[in-house]
Amino acid sequence: MVTNVEVQPGTQAAKRPSRLLNRNFFLLWQGQTVSQLGNQAFSIALALWVKQATGSATLMGIILMVSSLPAVLLGPIGGTVADRFNRKRIIVFCDLISGFAGLTLAGTMFLNPEATNSIVVCLFIVSVVMAVISTFFNPAISASIPDIVPQEKLSAANALGQFSYQVSVFIGQGLGGVLFRILGAPVLFLIDSLSFLFSAASETFITIPQQQPEKQEDWRESLRQFKTDTISGFHFVWQTHGLRDLVLISAMLNFFLVPIIILLPFYVEDFLRVTEDWYGFLLAAFGLGSILGYLLAGFLPSSGILRSRLMMLFIILQPVGYILMGLFLDPWVALILATTGGLLSGFVMVNLTTLLQITTPGEIRGRVFGLLATIAGALSPLAMGLSGIIADLTGQNIPLIYMACGAISVILATAISMKAEFRDYLAYEGEQIHDEPDE
Repeated sequence: MVTNVEVQPGTQAAKRPSRLLNRNFFLLWQGQTVSQLGNQAFSIALALWVKQATGSATLMGIILMVSSLPAVLLGPIGGTVADRFNRKRIIVFCDLISGFAGLTLAGTMFLNPEATNSIVVCLFIVSVVMAVISTFFNPAISASIPDIVPQEKLSAANALGQFSYQVSVFIGQGLGGVLFRILGAPVLFLIDSLSFLFSAASETFITIPQQQPEKQEDWRESLRQFKTDTISGFHFVWQTHGLRDLVLISAMLNFFLVPIIILLPFYVEDFLRVTEDWYGFLLAAFGLGSILGYLLAGFLPSSGILRSRLMMLFIILQPVGYILMGLFLDPWVALILATTGGLLSGFVMVNLTTLLQITTPGEIRGRVFGLLATIAGALSPLAMGLSGIIADLTGQNIPLIYMACGAISVILATAISMKAEFRDYLAYEGEQIHDEPDE
């Protein structure tokens, strides 16, 4: 059993563990797996409850838009907090707050099941609270992983983390539609809140090595240093060849992916003409495909030109599936396309996460991940707000919207893949890929 010691400011980093499934990583992975399963229950319950209670695509888009704004506005700050403060405490407290927020929502629905307006307001508030929490939680998790697993096992750790996430998606969303019909939204929200509390309890026993900066006595100096640290994250991303292109394409592709997800309940019931259970089945199929993508990423070479070419090809092919979903309104075709899309996405995700972790120094890793989340998701709130509005304005012609989003995404992905710096970044094998900071 490997036991790490927490590093205090000014000391040397703790010795790396010798194996992947050491105590710290296992406890973190276990807690995240359970909370991710609960999170799927939350997303299923939210989408289906809003659809059934209001029938408004606009309202669904607005709720998701508002809940995504904190990640855009607070991402860099959350990343800096993950670098300057104790990451373990951040992780535990974030899960605790999310758990109690979920309990509040579940209690509101149990006590006043017919108070639709009050429940909608509570959904807004809880969604925003959880979104704010995630802006601090996610960078802390991403920055911690490289410090609690062997360096040569980092790609496997990321694959295992993504694997557990997609298994949670497969189980949670595959059964989510059925459970929603049988148990109802309040019970699913309760399950979500309990999963967060379990995760917090598991994470309490973790030790995360971390080199924290020395604390400043004067609050003005602390604030100035905090600002400097945040800006340094921007500088690193800007100076890293190919990373700028990655951020740009991620933001644009996310913008056109959002309508596919938000309008899926309407696509399932109104165009595929199947029961709400199929909403969960399609999401689960995407999760199953992602698992296959992680396995593919593990078997194929994780570095070099081949990896770069496969990633570019998969980034281009994924939105082709959106076009086909709009053309072929058959639930079984949609199921196959969702599985294929998940495979392509899973392969790309594992490799990109590993690339970001190995090309970013540990002391600024949290800032970089927080910044990337902000920039990549910057257009998502706008897309969420517009998705429902455009759907209602077009008479909820979801297939047309799917085909348009897919076609534009294919063009954008093809254009960015022609840039040499982007291809070189994806083919990274240890050489210098960013400029030295200006003195």
